[in-house]
Amino acid sequence: MALDVTVQPAACGALVRGIDLTRPLSPTQSSALREAWLEHQVLAFPEQALSIDDLERFASTIGPFGPDPYFESIPGHPHVAQVKREADETSTIFADTWHSDWSFLASPPAGTLLYGNVIPPVGGDTLFANQYEAWSALPEALRSTLQQRRGVHSARRGYSRQGRYGEADKGRSMAIRYDDSALATQTHPIARRHPETGRTALFVSPGYTIGIEGLPDDEANALLLELFTHQARPQFVYRHRWDSGMLVLWDNRCLVHAATGGYQGHRRLLHRITVGERPAA
Repeated sequence: MALDVTVQPAACGALVRGIDLTRPLSPTQSSALREAWLEHQVLAFPEQALSIDDLERFASTIGPFGPDPYFESIPGHPHVAQVKREADETSTIFADTWHSDWSFLASPPAGTLLYGNVIPPVGGDTLFANQYEAWSALPEALRSTLQQRRGVHSARRGYSRQGRYGEADKGRSMAIRYDDSALATQTHPIARRHPETGRTALFVSPGYTIGIEGLPDDEANALLLELFTHQARPQFVYRHRWDSGMLVLWDNRCLVHAATGGYQGHRRLLHRITVGERPAA
């Protein structure tokens, strides 16, 4: 059966049918899926009854397993983490700030897979913002200013002892482990060239970008605030609605994303794997 790719009416995103991810992919299927992923940045695969083994096998066709430095993995599967919230939980919604996964690492993951095991009947959408489009829409003078600049990324706002998921974060069912390593910093180009498409994406986020190399804090903060507001403009955003049994794959190199709430009183459970860059041919 041929791959059925339905493009979403937004700046990114497509639904993919006509493929059974409980079975190994053929080279032709793998190639077609990667082409679709690079073109649409977010792929959603509805009605997939996947085991953890199925999820790991599919992830391995995208790239090598990536790290999840502050999540506890599930037993027997060191690269799989749970994104979980119980029905009676009152902690803040996890990951509801715009970010690109683990951008504070020297080699951030290329992609993330998230599989919906238990999906509430309301709420819980995920927002994705196309950062190719965000970069292209910046004024030419600002693009020129940013072209050689590097953003300073850190996990401190979320995963340090004083961070959002640190010592003061109580009653959370998701297995997050804060650590002093979150205080470290890493720089990346603000104008980041995608290693596969060659396109330039805006690579900053309020979740992890805390400064701009070579600029005083006041200048950097003012400029970053401008970029944060710009990168999430409605014309760049795809709002994804989940169903149980749906797998979503997204490209961290050209997107930022954010979780949403709105499902109080309902349990939500997803399984997550990050994937790194493919080795150069």
